[in-house]
Amino acid sequence: HTNGYSLVRRIFGETKPVLDAYYPELGRTLGEALLEPHRGYYHQLKPLLPFIKGMAHITGGGLIDNVPRVLPKGLAAQFNSQSWTVPPIFQLIQQRGNVARGEMFHVFNMGIGMVVICSPNNADQFTKAIPGAKVIGEVVKQTGKARVVIEK
Repeated sequence: HTNGYSLVRRIFGETKPVLDAYYPELGRTLGEALLEPHRGYYHQLKPLLPFIKGMAHITGGGLIDNVPRVLPKGLAAQFNSQSWTVPPIFQLIQQRGNVARGEMFHVFNMGIGMVVICSPNNADQFTKAIPGAKVIGEVVKQTGKARVVIEK
């Protein structure tokens, strides 16, 4: 979650007392949660490169902006948001800031740091080799304007 700090500042402010405030739902202070380093993927993905058809590092722009960059024209990504747990920091930001679900998925990675597109036949190789990896969606034929669809 290394993006979206402008929105976080707008919601919480940026004073030391705010950053030092302990949030039980986070199990730590807001500042500690915001400073958590993002995960690196290189070493885990390198041996699987031959099976990767596309990948998107989910940074600013979230799933909405980053995934379409690796999809061929006419295709869309369909995600099932029930297939992963959104980290508490994002739930807190959404609740405290009354931020719309769509904006949350546009600004933050919502717990998905990397999207790898592979053949369904190869998905097990990724989920077995990378701790925490899971199938969260599929590539489908684009039927409207949206290149990314996030189902509840």
